Formats: sequence, structure tokens, C-alpha cells
Amino acid sequence: MIGCQLHYAQAPCERPQALNSRFSFVQSKTSMEEMGFGSPNKFARRVKGRLQVIKVYPQLEEDLLVRLFHKGVKSQWTVEDVNWNDPIQFTPQQSYALARMLTPVYLGEQSAMIGASVALPQMAQAGETTAQLYLSSFLMDEARHFEVLTRLYQRLQADPLTIRQMPEMLRYHNRLRKGDRLDWVWGILISDIFAKNFYSTYAKTQPEALFGKLSGRIVKDESRHQAFAEHYLKTSLPTVPRERYQVLLDMKDELLTIMDTMYMRLHDDAESVGIDGRKFLDRLRADIENKAQRIGLNGSRDPHSPGGQPINSGAKRGVSSSTAPHPPISFKALKPSKCSSCYLALLCRTPLFQRAQCV
Repeated sequence: MIGCQLHYAQAPCERPQALNSRFSFVQSKTSMEEMGFGSPNKFARRVKGRLQVIKVYPQLEEDLLVRLFHKGVKSQWTVEDVNWNDPIQFTPQQSYALARMLTPVYLGEQSAMIGASVALPQMAQAGETTAQLYLSSFLMDEARHFEVLTRLYQRLQADPLTIRQMPEMLRYHNRLRKGDRLDWVWGILISDIFAKNFYSTYAKTQPEALFGKLSGRIVKDESRHQAFAEHYLKTSLPTVPRERYQVLLDMKDELLTIMDTMYMRLHDDAESVGIDGRKFLDRLRADIENKAQRIGLNGSRDPHSPGGQPINSGAKRGVSSSTAPHPPISFKALKPSKCSSCYLALLCRTPLFQRAQCV
């Protein structure tokens, strides 16, 4: 016996007799080969109508993302490692202002958790094993930041702003959710640059205070996140078509515009806690532009260059909603290919293609 493989397609229009009525196990290599996946190291299943392939034994080579993963694992900490009796060094009025100023960052930690949970299976499906590995530690970091800031709000005895009070936060959150994993990583890089600049301010000015110490811990996590996003984008951008490239440039401008609008609402709070909001945003914009230059997203690409293949080939205008349910996979629109040199041609000749007419 070679091993157990998941095999969903039993016969046309027939629901398989399976474990929990979802999957059936076939103890043979042939079942996987019939589906067009020759390796016994892959599991195939349907999730909400989509055919997904999970490699049991994927390639895992030592690279920057694996090293960042190891570094992240060794740097883990929790709220129990924080001395919550450290002084706050804010007046009640300043604590109220800080609670308001923190709100976009606080929501950003939650958005990052949600976005990572969407991007991670996309990376797995694309065979980006080391990115998938690193993102697992990224999720842990963002969950920790969310818990720590929640505890901080309790210590400040103040509440964050609501969406009604600052609707721009929802626009920012929704823009990060719109698109595929490349959009999300680019948005996360912009958000992490903002967070690192914000936390660094207090890590330097209040090194002995509660928020200053928390900021120093979080900045180290954000530095790893930036390194991941920069590496991922730098290796991915050369392959995207110019329309996709332009979408990412527009996304940067859109997010910076939203940040400007949020600052206008928080102008008085920023002054209360000693932040020159205008200088902060000017410095932030310069840092983001510099980072865009480093990863090759600077608007200098030849407009006549077609670029490579899109990261998500099914995206319209280069962008598709990663949170909206994917339409069920149907092979009805496929026609048998006359060529024999591409993957689709091989797939068209498999029993799976014939059986899929009932999808």
C-alpha cells in the first residue's frame, strides 16, 4: 500500500461515501493519477467547489523567510512577560488622546490577523512554502499585539474610537482585504512602516514607561514583518503585468490619502501626546516611497513592457477580492486542447475533466 490519498471525484454527479460525508480515502496511487496529480505526496479535495491540492512533502529550502521564521519563533513573548505596573507617564487627558491615536493601529493588528488567514492558503496553493511558514509566525505576532493593546486600553481606562467616529478606518481595512496575496503583502508593508514609525517614537522618548517598553517590543516584531514583505514583493514584482503594477501604485496613493484624512481627525490628539502629525506623515510618506524604490515599485517601469504573468491569473484588472467566496470551479468552459505541451492539455485528457461536466 502506497498510502492514503484524498479522492473526491468518484463518478459523475455522485456524492461519495466519505468520512463525515466530505472526503473518501482511496488506498492506491492510481486514484491520484486519474485526477491528474501523479505524485502520491499530494492531497486533493474540494472546498466550497474549488479543487485544492495540498502537498504532503513540499520543498522547504533554507532562505531568508525561513531564517525570519526561526528568528520570530525565538523572539516570542506574551502579556505575562509585561510588567503592567510600570508607570504610564501620561496625564488622564493624554491617556485619552493616546487611546484615540492608537485606534487605527489597534484595528490594523486585527486586520493583519484576518488578512494573513486569507493569504496563507493562497500561498500554500501556489507552492510558496517558505512564505507560508513565515506567515504562521506573523499570525502569532499580530495576535499578541492585539492582546497587548487590548490590555493597554484597560490600563489607560479609555476606549478606542468607533468606526462611526472614524469611518476612514473601515475604508483602509477594506482596501487591505481587496485583492490577492500580492495586494495584501504590499498593504501590510505600508501599514508596518506606519506602525514602526509610530511605536519607535515612544520607544525612544519613553523607554522606562509602560507604553515605551511595549513599543520597543513591538518594533522588533514589525521589523521582521517589513523584511518579509520587502523580500516577497521584490521577488514577485518582476513577474507581474504592467496593469497589475499600476494597481499597486494606485493602492499606495489611496492608502496614504486615507492616512491623511485620519490625521485630520486626530490632529488635536497628536498635539496632546507630543506628536507633530504633519511631520510624522511627511516622514512616513518618504519612508514608503524609499521602500517602494527598493522593491522596484516606483513607477519607472517601461509602459510598453508587458511584464510577466499575474500573481492571480483569475483577477480582473489585476485585482480580485480575496475575501469574497470564489466561484465554483467548472470545466464546462474548457475545450479539449489540440496541443500537447501545456498543463491544461494534459488535464483535459484526464478522467477528472470528463467527470467534471456535472459540476
